[in-house]
Amino acid sequence: MTWETHPLTPDRFEDFADVINRTRRANHCWCLSHRLRAGEIEELGGGSREQAMRSLCERDHPPGVVIYRDGEPVGWCNIGPRTEISRLAHSRLIRPIDDLPVWSIVCVVVRSGHRRQGVTAPLLEGAVAYAASHGAPAVEAHPVDPPDRMDLTMAFVGTRSMFERAGFRVVGTTGAVASGMPRLIMRRDLHALPAPDPHAEASR
Repeated sequence: MTWETHPLTPDRFEDFADVINRTRRANHCWCLSHRLRAGEIEELGGGSREQAMRSLCERDHPPGVVIYRDGEPVGWCNIGPRTEISRLAHSRLIRPIDDLPVWSIVCVVVRSGHRRQGVTAPLLEGAVAYAASHGAPAVEAHPVDPPDRMDLTMAFVGTRSMFERAGFRVVGTTGAVASGMPRLIMRRDLHALPAPDPHAEASR
């Protein structure tokens, strides 16, 4: 089994869409709702959420990574510099704990038909590698704990245990809740991590 993780550049948009919106519904969130404010989505897409996401793919930091298993796109991780994720940058509930220019994971999606098959672990490693390749000093996530009432069938912010297995540790708490549960601040420091090539294949 071979895993490959690639940034979401324009040429990979259809693979991304196959993961998060297979039927191409126009009113789907297109993984923007937790990243941009409504006015920014309108400005980027002219009323089209899909076009807004396509516009993000043309930036210096594409808005995430797609993971492929044996050549098939099976997962997506929405990640980028916190300063470029305006929902976080302007949040009054999920505040930074220090001045470190972290990258943030805001959403993880495993494609329908491929869940509970071990996709999340290599997906997070690929996302971290992508951040490291751009010089990120650390990656943060804001999972929900405990996960008992989370809907894990589509996009989700993750669980504490999921990120702990990926090398993240709890560094704080937020004022935000999801489904009535608190959201944590978890961080993986990258200062000792070499900057790997995110395009490199990992055989498992």
